[in-house]
Amino acid sequence: MSDVELDTTTSPDTVDDPPSRALWAERTGTRAYTGHNARGAQVRVGDGEGEFTPGELLQLALATCSGLSADHRLSHALGADFAAAIGVANQKNEDENRYEALTVEIVTDLSGLDEATRTRTLERAEAAIERHCTVGRTLDAGAPHTILFTDEVAG
Repeated sequence: MSDVELDTTTSPDTVDDPPSRALWAERTGTRAYTGHNARGAQVRVGDGEGEFTPGELLQLALATCSGLSADHRLSHALGADFAAAIGVANQKNEDENRYEALTVEIVTDLSGLDEATRTRTLERAEAAIERHCTVGRTLDAGAPHTILFTDEVAG
C-alpha cells in the first residue's frame, strides 16, 4: 500500500521547471493524460483510442527494458541488424486489481547458431537482463511508492 501525503511547498520538480531526467504527465481530458520526459518524448495515457493504459505501459516497460538489456549480447551473436519482437503477457488478479505475474517473450531467429553458442548467448542475455533491467529489478524488489498532493496551480 502506498503512503499519501499533502505537500504544500513549491517543489523544483514542477511541470514548469522539470529537471533533466524528469518525467511528468499533464491532464488532457477526462481520464486522459500525456506523459512527457525532458528529452521531448510524449505518450498518450488513458483508456481511449490511441492511448496506452498505465498497466500496458508497465508491461511495455518490462518488455523493452529486457530487450534493451539483452541487446548487446544478442547482437554480438546474431549481428548488429538482428530482428527481434518482444511480447509481454500478464496474469491479472481481478479481485485485487493487480498483476500477479508478467511474462516477457523475446522472439528472434537463433537458427544460425550452433547449440553451444545458442546456449551461451541465451545465458549471457538472461544474465544481462537480471543485472541491467531496472524495471525488472524494481518489480522483483517490490518497490514501495509514495503519493504526494501539492496544492498549487499546475502547468
